[in-house]
Amino acid sequence: MTEATAAAIPAALPKYTEAIRQRGRTALIVIFVVVAVAGVLGAAWIAWRGSDGDAAGSTLSIGYALIPLPLLWLVYWWLDRYEPEPRRYKFAAFVWGGVIAVTIALTLELSIQEIWDLSDKQMASFIAPVVEEPAKCLFLILTFTRARRVIDGYLDGLIYAGIVGIGFAFVENIGYYASSYLGSPDIQVAGAEGATATFVVRGLFSPFAHPLFTSAFGIAVGLAAARRSKTMKVLICTLGLIVSAGLHGLWNGSLSYGGGVGFVLAYLALGVVLVALAVLAIIVRTRQVRILERSLSYVAQRGWIHPAEIPYLSRFGYRKAARRYAKSHGGKVAAQVVKRYQGLATEMAFLHDGLMSGRQIPRGVERTYALLDAMYELRPMLRFPPALQSTVRHS
Repeated sequence: MTEATAAAIPAALPKYTEAIRQRGRTALIVIFVVVAVAGVLGAAWIAWRGSDGDAAGSTLSIGYALIPLPLLWLVYWWLDRYEPEPRRYKFAAFVWGGVIAVTIALTLELSIQEIWDLSDKQMASFIAPVVEEPAKCLFLILTFTRARRVIDGYLDGLIYAGIVGIGFAFVENIGYYASSYLGSPDIQVAGAEGATATFVVRGLFSPFAHPLFTSAFGIAVGLAAARRSKTMKVLICTLGLIVSAGLHGLWNGSLSYGGGVGFVLAYLALGVVLVALAVLAIIVRTRQVRILERSLSYVAQRGWIHPAEIPYLSRFGYRKAARRYAKSHGGKVAAQVVKRYQGLATEMAFLHDGLMSGRQIPRGVERTYALLDAMYELRPMLRFPPALQSTVRHS
């Protein structure tokens, strides 16, 4: 881009508004805020009630539950970097897991235990998995039903399932830590030592347990999104739910009936599953780079972008270098322009690739052109670095 065609950088970058918005979005955001506030109050009440009104126990329970959150969020943020999911859906996933799913599961579990008078071991091993997993997975079903464009692959499903699991585990852990602080006839250690012992097991050695269980269904939803047959969609999601409940049951059953050896074997088995899931996620994320570069190349061939832009839109190192260059040559707002342009280009490229692959994407063509229009509005304000030599030779 030459200085002759470059437009002046505004004092502030106007807020981006999607050209194609979903109906009822404002109402859902209001509901989300109300539920989130109720969840905060509910978590505080669980900590207070679980520790029998002990302020130290309540504070310790909430503090221990908060400790793993940054690491867990970092993992899913890293997976979500190339094609970031809408923040409102990610926050909603966490709130659903911590508030709605916990409420559904707790209500059903209390009702079932009262009707059939089951033991705690039976509840944990057989009832909790078949109650808690559907309660968590319901978020993905509702999201996919309302907005199929949000979950269009198994990495998307994996991310949302993991975040729902994080929210569920967060609130559940508060209850466990509080009850451990209070102690029971079966547990000899109480107070801070009891809560700490439970934190070591749940917060340090198994923080990915609930995200792992629900991930099976998340992957299933992502796979179902690419299928045309409704029967296949239902079968795949059903299988995913069974696997989620099975993994959950294996974990809880090992704690209830397996003894030390059973617990270690189950822990190692789920550890292998977690490693396999991590390898799959890394492979898919790496594949996203190739898909993005391939799609941007096709887009450049159509004349929608210049080939020299591709490195600055696809590779994280070059993307960051482009924002630094814009900031040094045009200020903070110029860097914001480049960042928004990169985000729009990424979303457009993945959407274009999905259409070219033959996937059924709601309003896909219309959304593609809407993103291109938003990019064209920013183009005069772009301050990209000079073209790389490799792109010059290939252009």
